[in-house]
Amino acid sequence: MEHFGILSIIPPLLTIILAILTKDVIVSLFLGIFSGTLIVAGGNPFQAMLMLADKIADTLADGWSIRIVLFTILLGMMVGLLSKTGSAYALGDWASKKIKTKTGALLFTWVFGLLIFFDDYFNSLTIGTCMRPLTDAKRISRAKLAYILDSTAAPVAILAPLSTWVVYVMGQFSGAEFESLGVTPMQLFLRSIPFNLYAIFAVFMVLFITITYKDFGPMARSAARAEKGIGLYDSKKYGIIAAQVESKAHDSGKAKAFDFVVPILAFVVIALTFFPLQFWMSQVGSGEGQVATLGAAIAATPFAEAFNNSDSSKALMYASIISLAFAYVYYLIRGLIKMTTGGEALLDGFKAMTPAVTILTLAWGIGSIIKSAPADGGVGMAAYVSDFVVNGNFPLYFVPIVVFIISCLISFAAGTSWGTMGIMVPITMPVMITLAKNAGMDPNAVINATALAIGAVLGGSVFGDHCSPISDTTILSSTGAACPHLEHVATQLPYAAFVALCAGIGIVAASLAGFNAIVGLAVTAVVFVAGTLLLPRWLGEAHYKLED
Repeated sequence: MEHFGILSIIPPLLTIILAILTKDVIVSLFLGIFSGTLIVAGGNPFQAMLMLADKIADTLADGWSIRIVLFTILLGMMVGLLSKTGSAYALGDWASKKIKTKTGALLFTWVFGLLIFFDDYFNSLTIGTCMRPLTDAKRISRAKLAYILDSTAAPVAILAPLSTWVVYVMGQFSGAEFESLGVTPMQLFLRSIPFNLYAIFAVFMVLFITITYKDFGPMARSAARAEKGIGLYDSKKYGIIAAQVESKAHDSGKAKAFDFVVPILAFVVIALTFFPLQFWMSQVGSGEGQVATLGAAIAATPFAEAFNNSDSSKALMYASIISLAFAYVYYLIRGLIKMTTGGEALLDGFKAMTPAVTILTLAWGIGSIIKSAPADGGVGMAAYVSDFVVNGNFPLYFVPIVVFIISCLISFAAGTSWGTMGIMVPITMPVMITLAKNAGMDPNAVINATALAIGAVLGGSVFGDHCSPISDTTILSSTGAACPHLEHVATQLPYAAFVALCAGIGIVAASLAGFNAIVGLAVTAVVFVAGTLLLPRWLGEAHYKLED
């Protein structure tokens, strides 16, 4: 048995409903996991509770997960140092004098997000830490900051040829059907980029809203509250902030803006160094296929290939440890902390990240319940949805939109893009290639059809990672922005759903036009522009004047 049928949708559905009603993400996630283990246990609550404990323990026993937890905690400690020394306050004070407008602050944050393209976790936490003092000073809502962080995290990472995501995606390109295309994994990925309409327009949605000065839906309310000085976030309506370390001026007044920039820049440089270095180091040894020295490993594998094949969890953890040590020593030398106060700053940062780490752990737990087959202790929801629709003898030209919708549903419910891609790409690719060949298409047309289907899967998968309340990237974006998690979800979801609708229409147009990327981009752009002009009127337009 691969799934529990209709029962398999209960865990994610219950979690989302409870999170909306109770505004308590931790309890909602816990009960969602329990509902899944209760189904697997055949209704036995005692066995279900034991399975729940094992599921969470197994999640943290995974090397990748525990390294991401450590990375998050270590970065929280870095934020504690930035706060204790007054460096974050100093940067905000400097930036508020140099960047005079809200538009400038929003655009600067957006561009910063585009530059940190290689990993979504690094993006959300680092940029949020850097930009929060500036956006707070300009009365930009925390929800808007979280939205920009999230929109330049997963959507950017999936479009960048050099990112941790691309290697994972290309790893799904295998089998006789793929080999019959006559292209390399990288070539197929590059062909899929213009068809990844959701990711492309999710990134440009931020730019469009910033330039036009319009918001709609719950985001308009959050923006208006911030503009009027009522509050940068609404804890009464959406619950508490998952993690925040308050920025304040250093008692001595010695902290300068560069005291914030130096540790963060060191962090970026060290992380970029460790991405290829981690792979090269893994190739050194006495085993088969390994080399004797680091120099030989560097000579044997080009930089781009080493970067793409790096274990991002190890690279980020190594970088965070070394960067934290560097920052600690730097602040000691600068006289901004003492040996007696440094530990307090680190502990403050550690404490601030505890709720976020708890949510991350539970989110991974429910993701495991949803994705895993009954034999592995899960409900098999993804397999149920895939079986229900993908294998339903759909016409060739409607396969891309069908897999896009399924990928959106799975990724939103499970809160994982990688998990969704791991399920949907191996299913979609052989189906699309076989159908295209049976339709008598020439080889280039078969590649285009496959690229469109893959682009649809990747876009749909990113949709959930971008806006699902149980997505780790969504959680880390609200953490980086110090925004109530449910406020981030509520304000971002209408924007993400709108972009998904535009992308869906573009995918249908591209399919009917013979799998044409230009048609898909053009139609999506037209619908996108029309929608952004009309939706504010329908959903409550907020023209808040931006100060010069």
